[in-house]
Amino acid sequence: MWVAGAASLGAGAVHAAAIGAHAEHPQVVKTFTVLAVAQLAWGAVALVRPSRRLLAAGVAVNGAAVVGWVLAKTSGIGFIDGLETSEPTQWADGLCAALAAAAAVFAAVAVVGALRSTSPDAASSGRALQRASIGAAAVIALLSLTGMNSAASHHHEGEGHSHGDTAVAADGHAHSHDTTGADGADMADMPGMTPSAVAPVPYDPAKPIDLGGVSGVTPEQQARAENLVAVTLVKLPQFADVTTLEAKGYHSIQDGGTGHEHYVNWSFINDGRQLDPDAPESLVFEMIGGKKTLVSAMYMAEGGVDLDHVPDIGGKLTQWHIHDNLCYSQADPPRVAGLTDGSGNCPPGTRKLGNPVPMIHVWITAHRCGPFAALEGVGAGQVKAGETTQCDSAHGAHTH
Repeated sequence: MWVAGAASLGAGAVHAAAIGAHAEHPQVVKTFTVLAVAQLAWGAVALVRPSRRLLAAGVAVNGAAVVGWVLAKTSGIGFIDGLETSEPTQWADGLCAALAAAAAVFAAVAVVGALRSTSPDAASSGRALQRASIGAAAVIALLSLTGMNSAASHHHEGEGHSHGDTAVAADGHAHSHDTTGADGADMADMPGMTPSAVAPVPYDPAKPIDLGGVSGVTPEQQARAENLVAVTLVKLPQFADVTTLEAKGYHSIQDGGTGHEHYVNWSFINDGRQLDPDAPESLVFEMIGGKKTLVSAMYMAEGGVDLDHVPDIGGKLTQWHIHDNLCYSQADPPRVAGLTDGSGNCPPGTRKLGNPVPMIHVWITAHRCGPFAALEGVGAGQVKAGETTQCDSAHGAHTH
């Protein structure tokens, strides 16, 4: 029962953590809310007042969660908007399903155990089993924390960006270099991203910058894009030492749990400078090899500029985005404290930071979606209405 209850609590906690990350899909939010409440409630009661009827309910609740997960990963669940198409398994949902399966299996085992007679030897064995079960429950609790953290950066196939391919951006998987976009569509179906007669080459920071080979991009746009990448590559490494950032006015917004951590210099916003690698508004660090590694600049437009009036850098090669669903703490400097709900409101004690400011990334490391890749994942930003999130796989690295 310790294992079954702890596993159900863990699965419910991961489902609860994923609710805000799916705010754009109300039906998914409702489904995850019901599952979270059911799994958390069953796990809590099972630990303190187990009964045969309760055990059977646990098998049903968590078994149903596993069946739903299998459907979502194979054929999709057509009647739930947001889960109608299948998605690859990620750490958060895979762990959640495994915990639900463990809860169902161990609840069934507990039912069988409850039907057996008790002897002194059985009691002695039972105490040893209880100690082992408590240890297993502690391991489950630790795994659940990692699942809750990962759930906040859950990546939807075909939409959004990623704050890390560890999730977030950041799954650590190898990606083949082909002509498909972020949503799996062939680039021939993506306006302005169809390869031209000149074959494009993957973006490699160690080699001369060549962003050619994409139709719909003028020579002037290509030159501006290449120049911005080149100057960023040269000058951004001055900010690579994370221990010096506080003295330079940069403060973490504490979003490292996504796999990428942003440091923002709030004094550089609305300072009259734009796309300046000597004064980037934000720096992006990725956890690589156990340390924070500078991987990207995140330039912000001047205040008052919206997505309809951002400067044209590289045409279809570049894409600005905003963050209008992030909630920050009341502290100064602010830190990310969560996401808005389905109505666009922040939880009590948190706030939005006024009108969202357009921003654009320039990567100084290879990325599967090219040097201007927007980060994938929930909470990572929104593009201009009518646009889809671009993935310049024409210049994308083979791996990221």
